[in-house]
Amino acid sequence: MTDLRNLPAWRELGALAADVGRARVDSMFEADPERAERFTLSAAGITLDYSKQRVDSQVMGALVRLADQQQVDVVKQALFAGGIVNNSEGRAAWHVALRRPDDAPLHAGVHEVRAAMGRFVEDVRHGRWLGYTGAPISDVVNIGIGGSDLGPRLVCDALAQLRQRIHCHFVANVDPSDLDDTLMRMDPERTLFIVTSKSFGTAETLANAEVARQWLIDNGASQADVARHFVAVSTNEKAVREFGIERMFGFWDWVGGRFSLWSAVGISIALGLGMETFDALLAGAHAMDDHFETAPLADNLPATLALLGIWNNNFLGLPTHVVVPYAQRLAALPAFLQQLEMESNGKSVTRDGQPTRVETVPTVWGSVGTNAQHAFFQMLHQGVLAADVDFVLPLSDAAHGDDDRERQRVANCLAQAEALMHGRDHAALMDELIAEGLSGERLEHRLAARRFDGNRPSSMLVMDRLDARSLGALLAAYEHKVFVQGVIWNINSFDQWGVELGKTMAGQLLGELDGSAASVAHDGSTRALLARVRRRWAGRD
Repeated sequence: MTDLRNLPAWRELGALAADVGRARVDSMFEADPERAERFTLSAAGITLDYSKQRVDSQVMGALVRLADQQQVDVVKQALFAGGIVNNSEGRAAWHVALRRPDDAPLHAGVHEVRAAMGRFVEDVRHGRWLGYTGAPISDVVNIGIGGSDLGPRLVCDALAQLRQRIHCHFVANVDPSDLDDTLMRMDPERTLFIVTSKSFGTAETLANAEVARQWLIDNGASQADVARHFVAVSTNEKAVREFGIERMFGFWDWVGGRFSLWSAVGISIALGLGMETFDALLAGAHAMDDHFETAPLADNLPATLALLGIWNNNFLGLPTHVVVPYAQRLAALPAFLQQLEMESNGKSVTRDGQPTRVETVPTVWGSVGTNAQHAFFQMLHQGVLAADVDFVLPLSDAAHGDDDRERQRVANCLAQAEALMHGRDHAALMDELIAEGLSGERLEHRLAARRFDGNRPSSMLVMDRLDARSLGALLAAYEHKVFVQGVIWNINSFDQWGVELGKTMAGQLLGELDGSAASVAHDGSTRALLARVRRRWAGRD
């Protein structure tokens, strides 16, 4: 495989970064009154305004050529056709098949699982699925971690206004307080547990599931009764049966965990918000799939997100990507995207086993606006290391414009993006401080402290509304962004071998802590920490 750095488009972009990358975006606006219109794309209820990025038509053209030279369109066809795009595991990554409409050709079994989910959801939501005392289910607790938690949790939070009688809760952490605190709020007669684990071998998930099962028994349920309060979402039917769960919803090895909320993994969404909401989520994602599959790269919203990320990371040297949703109900979005982007593209080896030689995914982080303004925006505006920012702004019904809080939400989002671009005019600031009576060293000191130069890039993703369809489209856009970047970097976005070693070592240490395994050689730090824990547990510290 050709070294990425030797591609003509890569070299062209390197030259452009030394020129356009240093140009001021506010000056670009002055020179081009149509800039905002030319650097805005819309698809499936999502509008992307990237006119505040440090790009021009030359840069975008070179980025598209880079994608062409890396055969993004060819690999995209394989993705949609169910081809083997996960080469290290010999699998497809066919999550797009999960959100095709019922009248479209689907992989064998997708229709059946979706229909079985629908029947079960209706039984629970209409009070026909009863607990061990004959009480209807009022609360659903999803026990899972990573992709078995983050996606469904995000969707249920984002669309919480649609929740009716069924309340959804999520337990991921093996820290006892996560499940214990949740169980304190539950009525065992009315609680349904969903154990979500692709392999049904995830240690943290099974440990929590066993505690939940014992909690039911301690509260009067028999072993036989427990089956009324558990369902599983997994690919491992044998392990599910051995645990004692009778009702299982399956999915397939071509569904990666962080791309799985569209499968039966999303059953908590359907239980809490209704199957029609889950269907609308799928429909929004499918609409974005259609756009991504058919739109030329230059007009393709997810591809543009990917290309901007490569420009900022690989050519402008911005080491972090910040996501700030200006909607409290999207507070879980940064955590979801951390897994989606960093677990997918946090790789240092190419698909053919060679060192990547270029940076891959930046650090992804963020928080909800306006809270973030009072936490880390100081660094975004005046810190030494600039960052690339995605602002996510869901619009609301016009009637909400009468609410001062709603006006403040929108005004703050737009203002922060504008301030990052413009910075503070030095001459105007000096006039302001002189008018306040400052002069000499005090004036110079205050000028230095209050100066920020701006020209810090951001994109604005506007959602028509925060509903299931728009949310599905937004999440699908980010999925496709990750895919395009992986193709350009020539890495496999669909495996995650980097998480395996720590899990294996944790199993060994667990055996040493509970006495079921002999001690093995550890480094001095780990030996000392084990001894510290044992002393504490023995009451000697």
